[in-house]
Amino acid sequence: MSLYCNKQSGLKKIIVSVTNDLTSDQRVDKVCNTLHNGGYEVLLIGKKNKNSKAFHRNYATKRFNQFFQKGVLFYAEFNLRLFFFLLFSKKTILLANDLDTLMPNYLVAKLQRKKVVFDSHELFSEIPELVHRPFVKKIWTLLENWMLPNLKNTYTVCDSIALYYANKYASKFKVIRNLPIYKNSQFRGEFLFNTSEKKVILYQGAVNVGRGLELMIDTLAFLPNCIFVVIGTGDILKELKTLIINKNLGDRIKLLGQISPQKLHTITPLAHLGISLEEDLGLNYRFALPNKIFDYIQAEVPVLVSDLPEMKKIVSDYKVGEVVFNRTPKTLAQQIEKILKKNFATALKTAKKDLIWEHQEQDLRAIFENIH
Repeated sequence: MSLYCNKQSGLKKIIVSVTNDLTSDQRVDKVCNTLHNGGYEVLLIGKKNKNSKAFHRNYATKRFNQFFQKGVLFYAEFNLRLFFFLLFSKKTILLANDLDTLMPNYLVAKLQRKKVVFDSHELFSEIPELVHRPFVKKIWTLLENWMLPNLKNTYTVCDSIALYYANKYASKFKVIRNLPIYKNSQFRGEFLFNTSEKKVILYQGAVNVGRGLELMIDTLAFLPNCIFVVIGTGDILKELKTLIINKNLGDRIKLLGQISPQKLHTITPLAHLGISLEEDLGLNYRFALPNKIFDYIQAEVPVLVSDLPEMKKIVSDYKVGEVVFNRTPKTLAQQIEKILKKNFATALKTAKKDLIWEHQEQDLRAIFENIH
């Protein structure tokens, strides 16, 4: 999109909001860069954690210093601050990422007759963390029921979520998958531990409930020639550490914590297998299409995924790995051993060129060019 078209349509400044600290959200960064390169002035808003690191972007950023760091008080504080910031800021379009930033964007857009765009990264009201919290789940569902039917400019990460919203709200969500940027070559880093004569199984992403990490730890007991590397942090990290100690697997399971996207791109290619073993804990996980699957493919690493529709379709269509057929540790270990002996190189090179962000940038810009 040219800057001339941008001015002609009156779409000048976009304020993008998200509730994380911005440093590791690759999807939002890609969206902002695409819009910035298309001629828009972009401001990205998030929160600042106590351990947040400095970073540089091609567009403007702002992080709120939050008094509350989690829970209902965090969301209340963040949304209130975001509302007043948006209310008194110059903008032409508001872009809300996920349900937890939508309300202030929606209200300001209504009050000031601005255009609002909604990017649904997941089915927020169906996340596993809300399964045993019916009151909190009801609040998020009520907010969703109130706002989503009135939104005209929407997109999400996969076909299943788009279809769900279409059936529930008669909405027309576009699909912009969380694909990586194409990498001509792989710059390989190195682990700070010995991996010689061992196969590396990699998980990168949130260390939360329902990600299949406990299953993978149990499975590793049957894979003496493998090392399991976990990159990321989350709610069950402490429980995993205890489980690893209890099973005496500390020498073959490495928890590396949060790593910058730049460094992660050099580590992913070191793996022999990437996993995405989400459990079917409600619709949010059932429809999941994690970006780590595409990151594995971009690093030319074969993948092992759960038997869930979106991730299964990628693996089946591109032949870049396998789908789990049995989730008992011993049987899963046997499947992994067989996968590690197979050659997926040709299929991975084909998928790597096809499944990239650049192929959908035009579709993303079209959403903002044709805003209602």
